[in-house]
Formats: sequence, structure tokens, C-alpha cells
Amino acid sequence: MSDRGFLFLFSCVVILASLGAAVWLAATGQAVSVDGLFLLITCLLIAAAFGLYVMFMIKSAMESQQAPAAKTAKAPPGAQPKTAPLVPAEKAE
Repeated sequence: MSDRGFLFLFSCVVILASLGAAVWLAATGQAVSVDGLFLLITCLLIAAAFGLYVMFMIKSAMESQQAPAAKTAKAPPGAQPKTAPLVPAEKAE
């Protein structure tokens, strides 16, 4: 399994565990105390952070799938690529 696949699965497990803990805190009534409220906020923040990372991974994977299609498009005939101007090397004294 690739590292991307492992990170995706790990992120999904963390998201599910955090959301599960948040639901459990709300269902048992522990979220009404100050400690429970901060734990609920922490669980939701962790789920949001890993969720953003999963969204970023999915977006970058979709872009990498579309990149080869863009590279296969040919340049118009007669078009030449631009080259950087040649700069003479400085002499060391």
C-alpha cells in the first residue's frame, strides 16, 4: 500500500473516531459540563482538520489525473518554446 493510501485511511479513521466521540459526548450528556464542552470542541476541531487534509488529498489526486491530459495537447505548428537569455558567467578574482 502506498503512503498516500495509508494516510487517507488513517485520516478517515481519525475523522470517524472524533465524530463518534463527539456524538457519544452529546448523547450521554457529558457535553453540558465545561470539561465536556472543551472535549467536544476538541473532537470537532480534530475532525475538521483531518477532513480538510482529506479534501486536499482528493483535490490533488484529481488534479494529477487531469495533468497528463493537458500535457498531451499539442502546441500550434510553428510555435517555438521561449528560452531564457544567456548570461555570461562572472569571473572569480
